[in-house]
Amino acid sequence: MNFVADEGVDWPIVAQLRQLGHMVWYVAEMSPGISDTEVLSQANSPQAIVLTCDKDFGEMVFRQNAAFHGVVLMRLHGLTPEQKMDVVEKTVLQYGLQLANAFTVITPTKIRIRPQKR
Repeated sequence: MNFVADEGVDWPIVAQLRQLGHMVWYVAEMSPGISDTEVLSQANSPQAIVLTCDKDFGEMVFRQNAAFHGVVLMRLHGLTPEQKMDVVEKTVLQYGLQLANAFTVITPTKIRIRPQKR
């Protein structure tokens, strides 16, 4: 799978997804400081899923009807970067293809996948 990891995503998550064989573009490495709109736009070209901790992506997707291939909003406050990495890894392994064309919210205890309306 292809991912674009927003700047606020912890490095261990990016490293683990790459180790699992996923293509991950990391905003902190490529273009630090770009807008959320640019992040979403960059993710649409390679049909990548955005990994983010930023709730603004929900605003863009649901209120502004921005085009997207997939967004995973991580609501993992209070966890260590390694614990966050474990939650994200399990989510990708268990729900992989369902993450495409969906807005997904993951917390330490549950996952909510909302498919994109076409």
